[in-house]
Amino acid sequence: MVQLYNLHPFGSQQVVPCKLEPERFCGGGRDALFVAAGCKVEAFAVAGQELCQPRCAFSTLGRVLRLAYSEAGISNEISQLESDDFVICQKPVELLGEKSEQSGLSVTLESTGLADEKRKYSHFQHLLYRRFAPDISSYVLSDDIKLHSLQLLPIYQTGSLTSDGKNLSQEKELLSLFCFFSLPHVGYLYMVVKSVELMSVYQYPEKSQQAVLTPQFLHVITSNNLQCFTVRCSAAAAREEDPYMDTTLKACPPVSMDVCALRIQLFIGLKAICHFKNHIILLTKADPEAIPERRQSPKRLLSRKDTSVKIKIPPVAEAGWNLYIVNTISPVQLYKEMIDYSNTYKTVKTQSCIHLLSEAHLLVRAALMDASQLEPGEKAELLEAFKESCGHLGDCYSRLDSQHSHLTLPYYKMSGLSMAEVLARMDWTVEDGLQKYERGLIFYINHSLYENLDEELSEELAAKVVQMFYVAEPKQVPHILCSPSMKNINPLTAMNYLRKLDTSGFSSILVTLTKAAVALKMGDLDMHRNEMKSHSEMKLVCGFILEPRLLIQQRKGQIVPTELALHLKETQPGLLVASVLGLQKNNKIGIEEADSFFKMLCAKDEDTTPQLLVDFWEAQLVACLPDVVLQELFFKLTSQYIWRLSKRQPPDTTPLRTSEDLINACSHYGLIYPWVHILISSDSLADKNYTEDLSKLQSLICGPSFDIASIIPFLEPLSEDTIAGLSVHVLCRTRLKEYEQCIDILLERCPEAVIPYANHELKEENRTLWWKKLLPELCRRIKCGGEKYQLYLSSLKETLSIVAVELELKDFMNVLPEDGTAAFFLPYLLYCSRKKSLT
Repeated sequence: MVQLYNLHPFGSQQVVPCKLEPERFCGGGRDALFVAAGCKVEAFAVAGQELCQPRCAFSTLGRVLRLAYSEAGISNEISQLESDDFVICQKPVELLGEKSEQSGLSVTLESTGLADEKRKYSHFQHLLYRRFAPDISSYVLSDDIKLHSLQLLPIYQTGSLTSDGKNLSQEKELLSLFCFFSLPHVGYLYMVVKSVELMSVYQYPEKSQQAVLTPQFLHVITSNNLQCFTVRCSAAAAREEDPYMDTTLKACPPVSMDVCALRIQLFIGLKAICHFKNHIILLTKADPEAIPERRQSPKRLLSRKDTSVKIKIPPVAEAGWNLYIVNTISPVQLYKEMIDYSNTYKTVKTQSCIHLLSEAHLLVRAALMDASQLEPGEKAELLEAFKESCGHLGDCYSRLDSQHSHLTLPYYKMSGLSMAEVLARMDWTVEDGLQKYERGLIFYINHSLYENLDEELSEELAAKVVQMFYVAEPKQVPHILCSPSMKNINPLTAMNYLRKLDTSGFSSILVTLTKAAVALKMGDLDMHRNEMKSHSEMKLVCGFILEPRLLIQQRKGQIVPTELALHLKETQPGLLVASVLGLQKNNKIGIEEADSFFKMLCAKDEDTTPQLLVDFWEAQLVACLPDVVLQELFFKLTSQYIWRLSKRQPPDTTPLRTSEDLINACSHYGLIYPWVHILISSDSLADKNYTEDLSKLQSLICGPSFDIASIIPFLEPLSEDTIAGLSVHVLCRTRLKEYEQCIDILLERCPEAVIPYANHELKEENRTLWWKKLLPELCRRIKCGGEKYQLYLSSLKETLSIVAVELELKDFMNVLPEDGTAAFFLPYLLYCSRKKSLT
């Protein structure tokens, strides 16, 4: 199907001042036109609207049979074999891509004049083979099935449509390649980039003689008409450039859209056509006719010699010819005419309006494909027209309730219009007493409000949006009210619509939470408390997961806590932490975003960590989230514990969980070793908050998942001069199996913890340290006496009891000190000698 619009793609025309009747002609380069007649070729310079100027002329050795222009090394020769003796009617065949090699036609590369070493880089590729056959059921003239006008058209792009007039690159990039050929009554356009695909079929209203394809139009001549058809090359190239077209970000009219005839322009005696840049070159030649001689006067008729009228035919019939240059008007000018023409469909919700606006959009898009050919001012004008066309298409799709109404969103995005500007374009008239909002508009506003745009609607527009969704999609009303763009809505208006949802039977946890948030804005704390108490904490968490913007919003790319989140921090911090954890579990917020949220919520700078954030980190460990990197989380927690212990800085709020809670609830927090409690009990000065942080740190180090080596570099601020610091250092060294160093430290600083330490740590392969390290070290220190003599002596007795059990008598005697008192060691020796008989 071909749509027909009576538009004006052609502008002024000028006559080419060639001296002989053109037989062949073609355009090339930026402004060159070549005309051949007989054995002579004339070249003309074509610039703008001025008369084309002769450039040069040269003669050829023989009559010019074909004339074509190509870039160095490449209306490109087409040979045709004809048989006058036989007509062979074979089946129609279409072979695409590599399969076209099966046609049986041989292809030979001829010399292009390049040097031999360069010729080896020449190659060819089979694209398409198509064989046509006449319909033998009816009489068809052979001229009706004769192929003409084969053409390959590349589409390049330099720069980007969204670069606001500044090209990202001046290098040409081939976006797509097209192959066009035509029969007298039909033309075929194929796309031949990655695969060969039939894109458009052109049915001509009358028999064509020749056709030329351009990136924007197909120009076809018949005997008396110049016809202009739209093409889909720019739409196909756009999809080659970006395979994710027609998403929420970008859109382009489909390649399958019906082509249309923009203009049928009368030209008498059209014979040939060619095209370059924005010029159409036409050869016209009137057919010779008999020219009757003027009738004789009555007196002459009555003369002696002539008694009748005679027709005089010149001995040689001379036909008139002209070679014209028709300048196509600028894309922007034609675009404006198409927009004006589309206004006739503006009040009618039909596809015709979308079709014409799509044609206008593709016209501008095609002109922008090769930005290197545009003047800066022209490109800026085209970019403005491109955005405007997107706005018009957005308007059309917003008024339609069809399967393509979702395209409202990408077209409005490409238009650069703000949400307020889009809403101002809407027709809010009420039909039959009922306000109706089409699916396209609802889709656009819904997505726009979800995308955290940095745009705040006025109170009036915000109220209009809520009313719109209450009529069209009432379930979305709570979500709509949570958008940052709706910040200016009157709380009373918002509460009114939420209560309507309650009375209409649409009651959910989300409505409850939204009402609680609105009540807080109204300053009604009683209503807020009543709403929050109407559901369990678990249900409230589920509600926040359904709509995270009740707690967290983004403005200008930054995380911003809501008024409700600030209130929960003071009144229900546990619910707040659980809710953010639920958001993270359901991929509604990232790890870094959550950290930023709690810091902003507690008004802390980057160098200060609020206790609520520490509570959140602890909750992450308890929940065992799969996407959390454990060692990174361990590092965050231990760094904070160490910093507060080293600075003796208590948490700014009461922790939500004690160390005992964490040990019972989380496998990553291990039971603290018994000897650590003995060590810590010697410090009577520690306050409760201080000991909680210490216990949590010790528990993490005692846990099974902690990488001890990673924490060593960060222990420096935690001095071993304090019992707290000492316990952490000894714990870490123990986990690193540095038992001898730990024994030395404990003997020096806390001898009462040595035996509990040895009982817990010196097992299995470390059992030998009882008699190789601990026994001799205790004996040595007892000799020195001092205030810790009794502690060392008590520890020695317990050590001897263990060693006497572990060693044979001979080995036991060998580990005893030579200068020891026999009476002291005798009981242990007797026990060691009798233990075998006892067993």
